[in-house]
Parts: sequence; C-alpha cells; structure tokens
Amino acid sequence: MFDEIMGLPAHPLIIHFAVVLTPLLVAASIAYALVPRFQPYLAWAVVLLSLAAPAAVFAARQSGAALKQARFAEVEGELGQSIASHESFATPLLLSTIGLGVASLSMVYLWRAKLRVPAWVLSAVSVALAVVAGYYVFRAGDSGARAVWGL
Repeated sequence: MFDEIMGLPAHPLIIHFAVVLTPLLVAASIAYALVPRFQPYLAWAVVLLSLAAPAAVFAARQSGAALKQARFAEVEGELGQSIASHESFATPLLLSTIGLGVASLSMVYLWRAKLRVPAWVLSAVSVALAVVAGYYVFRAGDSGARAVWGL
C-alpha cells in the first residue's frame, strides 16, 4: 500500500505531507496554547492538524520502510549508515506527533469547556510536545535530505 504511487516510489511524495503538516501543527498548537485571543481562530486548524499530521507521519514512516525493503535492503557503507540514521528518527517523530495531536485535541476541548486549570496543564504539555515533534521532524527531514543529496 505504501510502496508506489502511479509507478513512483511513495516515500518521496508522502514525506512532503509530514514535513508540512507537522510544523503547522507545532505552530498552531503553540499559538493556541500561549495566545488565548487567537484560540477562536485556531481551534479548527488545531483539531484538523491534530488528526492529519500524525496520519501523514505514519504514512511517511510506512512508505519509508517499504522503500528501504524494496530498494535499499542490502545497502551498506556510508549510504547504509545515512539511511539508518534517517530511519532512527521515524518512530520518535511518530510518537511525538501522536502525543502532540492527542494533547492538542484535549487542550482545545478543555479550553472550550472552560476548564482553566487542566487546560493550562495541557497547554504546557502541548508546548513541550510541540518542541519535541519540531525537533524530530527537522532531524528526520535533514537526515533524509543528507542521505539523498549528500549534503
């Protein structure tokens, strides 16, 4: 399922969703948590991104595993190390994005329900998870670009 799209390897196509949606979720969650006057404008964006970003990261992770299995299973040396380094960021990115999505959805719910103390706690958790997800999306993207382009 995650192997090809119209004859092209799926991973280079799918990763763009993850690399765009995850930073958008990070930014929207932080803005929602820290700037209450923006909350009415950002609520639906945070909800939609909380669902879409983890799905995009999951698809990118699965398509990357399929690409490695199909074309790079036997690769060794410097390229093999680059691929392994890139692959090592997939699971932490997925887990942090799922955590951020759950925390952000809960944060929106609690703010809208006017439960201030739990909302502030979840806001702090969301900001922390946003920093972690932002770190891992950067590292995954950077290591992937270095593996492909030799930067």
